[in-house]
Amino acid sequence: MTNYHIGSYRSIDAFVKDKLDAFQRAGFTFDALFSLMFREEPNILYEQSEDFRIRKTTYGEAKAHILRRAAALKAALSGLPDDAVVGLYLDNGLDWIELFWAILAAGFRPLLMNLRLPMPLLSGAMRIADCRAVIAEKGDFSCPVLRPDAIPTSGEPIDPRPFGTELFVMSSGTTENVKVCAYSAEEFYYQIRDSYGIIKEQPLVKKHYEGNLKLLTFLPFYHVFGLIAMYIWFAFFSRTFVHLNDLSPSTIVNTIRRHKVTHIFAVPLFWEKVYEQAKKGIADRGEKTAKKFDRALALAEKLPRPLSAAFSKLAFREVRENLFGDSVFFMITGGSFLDPSIQAFFNGIGYRLANGYGMTEIGITSVELSAKRKYLRLGCVGKPMQNVEYRINDSGELTVRGRVTAKYILSADGRAERDGWFPTRDLAECVDGHYRILGRADDLIVGPDGENLNPNAVEPLLKTDRAEVCLIPANDNGRPATVLLAGVNRMITAEAAEQLRGTLIEKIECLNLTSAISRIVLVEGPLMKADEFKLNRVRLRRDFASGALKPLDLSGRTDDAEADALMRRVRAIVAAAVNRSEDEIALDADFFLDLGGTSLDYFAMLTRLRDEFGAAFPLEDTGFKTVRSIADYIRGEKGGTPA
Repeated sequence: MTNYHIGSYRSIDAFVKDKLDAFQRAGFTFDALFSLMFREEPNILYEQSEDFRIRKTTYGEAKAHILRRAAALKAALSGLPDDAVVGLYLDNGLDWIELFWAILAAGFRPLLMNLRLPMPLLSGAMRIADCRAVIAEKGDFSCPVLRPDAIPTSGEPIDPRPFGTELFVMSSGTTENVKVCAYSAEEFYYQIRDSYGIIKEQPLVKKHYEGNLKLLTFLPFYHVFGLIAMYIWFAFFSRTFVHLNDLSPSTIVNTIRRHKVTHIFAVPLFWEKVYEQAKKGIADRGEKTAKKFDRALALAEKLPRPLSAAFSKLAFREVRENLFGDSVFFMITGGSFLDPSIQAFFNGIGYRLANGYGMTEIGITSVELSAKRKYLRLGCVGKPMQNVEYRINDSGELTVRGRVTAKYILSADGRAERDGWFPTRDLAECVDGHYRILGRADDLIVGPDGENLNPNAVEPLLKTDRAEVCLIPANDNGRPATVLLAGVNRMITAEAAEQLRGTLIEKIECLNLTSAISRIVLVEGPLMKADEFKLNRVRLRRDFASGALKPLDLSGRTDDAEADALMRRVRAIVAAAVNRSEDEIALDADFFLDLGGTSLDYFAMLTRLRDEFGAAFPLEDTGFKTVRSIADYIRGEKGGTPA
């Protein structure tokens, strides 16, 4: 493969090294970073599917847009002083990239605003950063607001005065204490130099497909993981970003295949959903196929490398084709805990999924690049990168220092300069120089038995297919207690709820946690909100203590008594369609909203119902969403209950 879009350079390594050396010579400024990032003007910066075509934007086109939009922005905000903070409240897209640089080119400092934060927390972060204006498509703020379409890409380009000197990133707010972290171009230089160390150690990271390296824009650019590991690392070397129109599974898979994406960086929730979908697809092909797959995966785990890689490439070709295809070379998970068995699945079928580590306050500081199964099984996050150091203190917490960490941090408590070791509050252990994150020190619960309980270590062992689980501290009559929350389907049957409770009790007893966990509370609906990427334990503790998180009320549920022979037969067919057990299917559970069925599942179910009962189900009608409505329709069609 020769078309790497690296000009006259003989290799990617030479291209990367020259750009880094040029950045260092030019000085650690955003002016220099901008010039080098947009130097390869013919390269494709951004691709987006629009109906039946793919729209492409080059680095040169985006550069011209940025300088024109910077001029318009400077004129619109002429009353603001130099280096004023301007918020950017947009989701991923070409607009985000262009307006991010336009803010800097106009001499301002961008505040990357977290779209998933509730407005009170967002407003607090804006006050902390002294934000003077906001660019946003929607929303009301206490300062002037500019809409993106009011900052045109036409007109005279700006002759950039000195760029803004810093940018600000907001923490995720899962502790409900939002911090605003300042980064200069110097910290980005060292972050980029560390990425050069990654490609030297792990060749897959620089591998191209059909001459292109393309990164899926799954993670938000305003988050430190998306900003640095996705945007800054890859845009500096003028690679291509592929836009994701929405987060539906079908859109993600189709986008990856159509654009031939090579790199995917995502949070554990993404990998968990893809894993569940893949396992369901394998199970749907029958018990024999599922057992054959499990045996092949176990064999791939035992074979020595590179024999294992060659075996996986052949044995799991069809599985990969049903997932992302063969263009994907390197994937990273980060942000929270991922079950090592899920990581083993992706690595076992022939992909390379690595575990990374970072925080808003310290940037991206390590990625597990070793292919040794020992470190993959443990879920290690690798060794610290070249420009950062790790140290575990006497309390077992990871502390970090280096030239990549935030220059300073703003919070309600004031301004904290970068000074020595930063306490991450993550519990960690070192295994042969490779680090493993064990959970948050803040999450440790002092149980009723007086022992510390680490939810991050215990919850994966209590997890079931029927419920999300989360351990939280509580208070029982003035004494400390540990509550196991289980978020369940709102239409769960009484029988299924009791079975779930029994399963959780068995797991607790098997793990010898009877004295550590005080009680089990089933609550209605998912524990994680739709706009969250990981469990917000602070919110769950608060909601449970205030009574906002109510225990599931099963009184008056008479599904089993109501279910006659016809409804029981229908329930069996619905259960098979959504790959659930029959006792999980309430008579009034919505096929799509409650049971998670897809349109394909629905039409397959109607076909089965038609064959079973001889009723003429119209395939264009999507109104048969519950066991009860289906049974009523069959009775109406057949003039009573069929035999």
